[in-house]
This record gives sequence, C-alpha cells and structure tokens, in this order.
Amino acid sequence: MARSVRWAIRELLRRGASDRPHPHLLGPGSARGVSYMPRPGDGAPRAVTLIPGDGIGPLVTGAVKQVMEAMHAPVYFETYEVHGDMESVPEEVIESVKKNKVCLKGGLATPVGGGVSSLNVQLRKELDLYASLVHCFNLPGLPTRHENVDIVVIRENTEGEYSGLEHEVVPGVVESLKVITKFCSERIAKYAFEYAYLNNRKQVTAVHKANIMKLADGLFLESCREVAKNYPGIKYNEIIVDNCCMQLVSKPEQFDVMVTPNLYGNLVANTAAGIAGGTGVMPGGNVGANHAIFEQGASAGNVGNEKLVEQKKANPVALLLSSAMMLRHLQFPSFADRLETAVKRVIEEGKYRTKDLGGSSTTQEVVDAVIEKLD
Repeated sequence: MARSVRWAIRELLRRGASDRPHPHLLGPGSARGVSYMPRPGDGAPRAVTLIPGDGIGPLVTGAVKQVMEAMHAPVYFETYEVHGDMESVPEEVIESVKKNKVCLKGGLATPVGGGVSSLNVQLRKELDLYASLVHCFNLPGLPTRHENVDIVVIRENTEGEYSGLEHEVVPGVVESLKVITKFCSERIAKYAFEYAYLNNRKQVTAVHKANIMKLADGLFLESCREVAKNYPGIKYNEIIVDNCCMQLVSKPEQFDVMVTPNLYGNLVANTAAGIAGGTGVMPGGNVGANHAIFEQGASAGNVGNEKLVEQKKANPVALLLSSAMMLRHLQFPSFADRLETAVKRVIEEGKYRTKDLGGSSTTQEVVDAVIEKLD
C-alpha cells in the first residue's frame, strides 16, 4: 500500500469523532449515521455528570438510570444536586462536567423576574455550549395533526437576547441588549450545515427578523449566506420568524434543518415540538467544542407541575431519547439504537402512555414497558 494512502487512512481513523461536528446529535429516524473503527478503550464505561434538577427532573432522570442499568450501557453517573433557585451552579458541578465532558440534566426551574439569573444559561456560557439542537419528528402510533414532520432546530446558544445584559437606565426604564457577533453567527451556521451534510439532510433554513433588526439579524443572515456557499449540495433559504411560525403550524413538512439566533430558536423549537407530538417526546442536546449537556429538547414544561410529581406520571420519553443521543456522542451507537427502538415500540403499541400522550400510565409503568422491549 502506498505510503500516502496508508497515511490518509490512518488520519481518517485518528480523526474519528474528535474533528467531526458532533454526529452524536443524530435523532431517531436520521437518514445516515457515521461509521468508524473503534480504538482500543473506546468501549470502556464512561462517567457522566447527572443533574436531576427540579420538578419532574428526578423522576425522568431516574427513569433513564433504570433503563441504562437494564441494558447494561457502559456509562455510570456522578450525581449533583442543583436547583433553579440557587444563585449559581456550584463550582464542583462545573468541574465535573469539564472532567467528564458529558452531562445528562433534568429541567431547572428559572424564577420569573426578581433578578435571579437562569442556571441553564450559566451552564451554556461557562461551558461554551454554543449549539442547541432539538429534533422534532412524528413517532409512529402517536397521532398528530400533521404527518411527515422531521425538523431539526439548531439554535445559537450563547448570545442574542439571552445574553442577560440588562440594566435600569432610570426608574421605570429598563434596557436589555441584544448581542449578535459575526464569530458566533458563523460558528452556528457551520454547525447547521455540517449537521445537514453528515445526516444526509437536503435543506437549511435561516430564521430571522432582518426586515426590522437590519444590523443584528442582518449580520446573522450575512454569516449564514457566506457559510452556505461552501455547501453547494445543500439548499439554503431564509424566512422571517413570524412567517416561520405561521408556516410551521400550517405546513411543517416543508422544513428540514433550521438555524436560528437564540430567542427565535427557543420559540421555533417549542412550536415544532408541539406540532410533532408534544414537548414530552422531543429529544435535545446542547453542545460545544469540548462538552455536551443532554436534556429534554423543548423547554416548555420541562419541570412539569406539582400534580405530575405527586402522581409520578411524568413522561420520560424525551429524556430517554436524549440519552440515546448521548450514547451516540459517547460512541456507543448500538446501545443508542436499542434504546430508541424500545421507546418507539412502546409508543407505537400504545398500551403505556402518560397523560400528555392521551394515556394514564405512571412514569414507572412506561419505564418497565421500555425495559421489556429492549432486545
């Protein structure tokens, strides 16, 4: 074998997962996975930081732990108590995620008003988790108003309206700054196009409001257009955010991959989730160059209500599917496939469903059914 060919093969194997733009964020039904030859030690059990969180968080993270143990998945959890009313995320939790590079998280309640900052935003900033990905898709057997929905919402996760730069100018007048930078806009656009390329997706749609915010959203669009030139095989288009919401609820099948600034992405992802079956079944992840946090994809209702907690009837499906994404990120694709297949079988069979899916099952009943379906 020629030396240059040997070098090329060796380089491809070396790059394996580290240089690819996170193919772990392949949701159920993704058209194309990524094959690789495992290196010695790839199958060793991996430590994962676990944050049960608030509300239904301990219920659904507990469900994931049970399923992982039942399928003998090569992961083990380091658990930390973090709650949304804390002033900040404890330093030992940040250090744990930095060490393990992967975290599974239940919802953290964010107090409304009162000057208390969101711990979710703090985690994203501290770990530079610049890309949020939510996969919204129809699950077989779960009736929805629209069919053929398979949308991936990729949202810039570190700036925009969520920068948290607010101050009171004079009593009764508050100024909140929206920050958009070329660096972050290009970075999220590249992530979206790389995701589309690696997953055999055909189209990327940039969501904006550049007709009004001509400088801020204009810069975001300009960055997306520049990146799009490097991917001639992927169709690129743009849509104003208000029209986007209307199109989502009327004809969602027209969308494939969507790339958005921070605030719009949060709204679009939750809308798409509601169309495709509800927030309780949509997986998601937040990823940066070195770390990733997996959690329920759509944030609406991610901590549930007291009644759900008391009755122990929280829907664990979203976090189970998010944990399958995590297993792919950790390069355990066969375990991810087993978990996704089991969850899909339970949903399709329809015997065990929580209230949000039209049933009356408890969290534990759904977990037991998923475990029974594991091959």
